[in-house]
Amino acid sequence: MQTLQAGAQKLLLLELDRDLIENLARQAGFEMRFEEESRRVLLDLIAEGRQAPLLLFDAADPANLGWFSRCQFYIDGASGNVLQTPIQVANQRDRGGKAMPFAIRLQINKELPATFRLPNRAPISERSVYEVLNDFLAALLKHGVAVCGGPIVEPLTGGVPGGTPGLSARRIKGEPNKN
Repeated sequence: MQTLQAGAQKLLLLELDRDLIENLARQAGFEMRFEEESRRVLLDLIAEGRQAPLLLFDAADPANLGWFSRCQFYIDGASGNVLQTPIQVANQRDRGGKAMPFAIRLQINKELPATFRLPNRAPISERSVYEVLNDFLAALLKHGVAVCGGPIVEPLTGGVPGGTPGLSARRIKGEPNKN
């Protein structure tokens, strides 16, 4: 990790290891395409062979109210930011423009303000980013991630895992939204 001074602003530049990120994704059950740019890393993740969609739940769906409070990660659906992390999320879309239920695009910002903190006010480091990424990938497959409003990130499933499907699950099946 490097510290950069840009005018009055102090920035942290993370030096992320491609092999480690690829291993984390593979161990979690994803195939991926990796692209590195000067200020960010882009990951196109696909959960091949998965029977159910990735667990991106609609936080506004009444079927998810009890589950929502137990969620470890929350996505601002208007920006794609995974709250209190350097990660942003976007849906991958098929040729028809529909969100692919087994795939997402992740962006990990490598350039962060020196004041950036993870949950519990933990300072940022490459190791902490790998830990957050590992936990986030596990949440997508096992525990669930809440999408809070906005048109940028579309939930891929609805309802509580093993429970009644909500509005998002009906959208995936092509059923009309009844609201």
